Order: sequence, then structure tokens, then C-alpha cells
Amino acid sequence: MVAPEKLCFPLTPLLNESCVSGVLLCDDTYLLRMGFTFSFRSLAGSVSSFDFATPTKEIQWMGSVFTGIILCVIVYRLTAILSSLLFMGYGKLSSAEKIEWNNRGFSTVHALFASFSSFYLVMLSDIFNKDSQEELVVNRSSTFSNSVLGISIGYFLADLAMILRHFPALGGLEYVLHHGLSMFSIIQSLLSGQGQIYILMVLFSESTTPFVNLRWHLDIAGLKSSKLYVWNGIALFFGWLIARIFLFIFFFIHMWTNFDEVKEIFPLGFYSLLVVPPVLTMMNLFWFWKIAKGLVKTLSKAKHSK
Repeated sequence: MVAPEKLCFPLTPLLNESCVSGVLLCDDTYLLRMGFTFSFRSLAGSVSSFDFATPTKEIQWMGSVFTGIILCVIVYRLTAILSSLLFMGYGKLSSAEKIEWNNRGFSTVHALFASFSSFYLVMLSDIFNKDSQEELVVNRSSTFSNSVLGISIGYFLADLAMILRHFPALGGLEYVLHHGLSMFSIIQSLLSGQGQIYILMVLFSESTTPFVNLRWHLDIAGLKSSKLYVWNGIALFFGWLIARIFLFIFFFIHMWTNFDEVKEIFPLGFYSLLVVPPVLTMMNLFWFWKIAKGLVKTLSKAKHSK
């Protein structure tokens, strides 16, 4: 990665003028850090909290993103090593199957991290408790929540890179759309510090991913007729129903009942919040229909095999 240089661009009042080594913020809307150039005007519109982005936070954000990418690489390699030692059938897999097997390894690890972190931040911590602070809920964030979003961006970047490199073996256009929309929304929330409660709600839906990946692993391992495959299918059905259907219903109800606060989000973030979740909901409903069909088929086979 090219080392960042001290550069100045003519900019609008997104942030007060400040210039530091490796990060330059001037009086219009570009900032360059770690070789990445972001246009805040095109990416995030007029951010309401002008002083949210500080050099320290920017370093933390970029560190979190790179941490996410590096962790994906490490888990990918560890999955290959451990699978070759613990699963005899791993060596018999084709090259393409091994790539997907390892890819689903870091997908599962991220899903567990994102879902547990999101649950803690939204449900257990006081960050988004309505009465814990005077600040609007949609404007709240913390070092930990920023780190979670940054690591998730790193994961989506790594996974999308693999999807595109091996396209369409690891997923079709629907996966590209899903990852693109996810990164678009997370980046906006991270840079602005707004709407993180809603991003974290959506990230919790990643809790269904381990069941999806286990289903694939069992299938490729020749265990499609096992009891574990059947029980995993049932868990996937109910997990999807709760985390990707009921949760999104709660998501929209929460937005509606707190719409006065939602309207305080910067323009692009506000309209993205109105557009992206419904698109993801339609995708979730489509996948849920396929999961339901698969479960009925699996239960039918299990019944006839008795």
C-alpha cells in the first residue's frame, strides 16, 4: 500500500481546517488516508456532526478495516491447515471446493463476531439506551462500535474481492449487490457517526451465516442425509425467520417510531436508510423462500428414509 503523503485539497466545510501527517482535511470534502481517497460530498453528503472525524478516529477506522482484512487472510489459511488435519475428506476436494471451504471459514468467524458484538452494543450496553444520554440515539457511537463497523468493512472487502476473483463460483450478482450495499451503508455510518444503531441491527442478521455455511460443508462432505444436516436446516429456517424477517420488521417499526430522530441524519444517509434496508428485506424474503423449500424437501426425504 502506498504510504500517505501530506496533501491539501480545496474543500467545503465538512470539517474544520486541519492538516496532519498522513491525513489531510481541508475546507472542502476530500480526505486522503493510507492510500484511500474518500469524497465525503459524494459519499456522505453534508455530515451534520462536523467535528466527528478526527485524526485519531481516522487512524482507528483504517486500523479496524485492515484488521478485518488481515483476520480474514489468517482465518482462511488456518481453516485450510486445520481442515487438512481434522477432516480426511478435505484432501479429496477439488481446488475450487477447497477455496470455497476456506472462504466460508472466515465468513463464519466474521458472522459470529459481528452478531455477538451487535447484540451486545444494541441490547446490553448503555450506548443506545434512550435514557442513558441526552444525545440523539441516531448520533451515538463508541470506539468499540466504530471498530466493529471497520472490521466488518474489512471482511466485506476481502470476501467481495474473492467473489469477484472467482466469479461466479463463490456467489452470483446477488452477493455482489448484498456486499456492495452493506459496505456503502456501513462506510457512511462509520464516517458520519450517525445511524449506527440501525447498521448494528442489520449486522446482527449475520447470525444466520454459520448455519448456511455448515449446511454447505455437510453437503460437500457427503453428509446430506445425516441428522445434523436436518437439524441444521431447521435451525437455519427459524434463525432466518427471527434474524432476517422479524428483526427487519422491528427495524422498520423502530425507524417509524423514532422518525423525528432519523430525519436528523445527513441527507445521503437518511435516504440510504429509506432505500437499502427494503432492498435487503426483499433479498432476505427471496432467500427465505428458497430455505423453506429446501427444508420441506429435506424433511420429506428424512421421513421417507425411516
